[in-house]
Amino acid sequence: MIDIRQTKQRLQDHLHALTVNIGERSVRVPENLEKTAAYITCFYQDIGVAVESQAYSYAELPLDNIVAEIAFRADPKHRFLIGAHYDSVSGTVGADDNASAVAVQLEVARYLAEQAGTHTLDLAVKFVFFALEEPPVYGTRHMGSRVYAKMARTQKEKIDGMICLEMVGYACHEPGCQDYPFPLMFMDYPKQGNFIGIVNNFKSRGFARGLVEQFQKNQRLPVVKLTVPFNGWIMPAVRLSDHASFWDQGFKAVMVTDSAFFRNPYYHTAADTMDKLDFGFMAEVVESLVIFFLSHQ
Repeated sequence: MIDIRQTKQRLQDHLHALTVNIGERSVRVPENLEKTAAYITCFYQDIGVAVESQAYSYAELPLDNIVAEIAFRADPKHRFLIGAHYDSVSGTVGADDNASAVAVQLEVARYLAEQAGTHTLDLAVKFVFFALEEPPVYGTRHMGSRVYAKMARTQKEKIDGMICLEMVGYACHEPGCQDYPFPLMFMDYPKQGNFIGIVNNFKSRGFARGLVEQFQKNQRLPVVKLTVPFNGWIMPAVRLSDHASFWDQGFKAVMVTDSAFFRNPYYHTAADTMDKLDFGFMAEVVESLVIFFLSHQ
């Protein structure tokens, strides 16, 4: 469906811009958060998609969630939100966490924008890039996703499902390289980290099931689904991203992930650099997401 070779190159270009040209994107380097927001904004302007900012502040630091939408009809039946945080942990350039997700999100948008003039899908997709997710902001009201989700609930925004992209660039193929939180390590889950994971709460089971059904049409990218009760509170590791902000506001949401520190040994270290990523794997994530969105006729 997509051009995998071209997509791989574009993903690499995004990673170079975000992690090499810009670098660390933390509250410690606010000017780089501004550069990242500008990079995302310019991308949407270049592909002809309207883009806006949701401004807020943290410790007198002005911040922006970046929001763009691609609608195939004026009043579509299906409305989805796909989100990713664009900050990194202090001291890291955050290639997998979370420039990989930003890059994938941008390339999904590029493809859908190209199709908007030729497809009559009953669909609108909102792309949201959250300013802050990492410590010291994690778990506070200053997370970009908490700011957005609270506003969406207050304004009664229609969201049929939120897709959180959290670390989607690392793959490993050696037996035993994939780990799991307790008690999943005792269950029959893959021992190799060549799959993409989809994590959902009970309310999001139907949404997740439909997402997995479409992902399975891409046979080059295995998919593994995990449903957790009680919004994940009994397994805290599955709450460690922006989907939990939407769970807590009552929205259906899933996390699409390479499983973070259960697979990637460079998590939250200075070694989380773009040379560790599998761009073919990332391109297949783009493909699977596109398949899902284009299924809404």
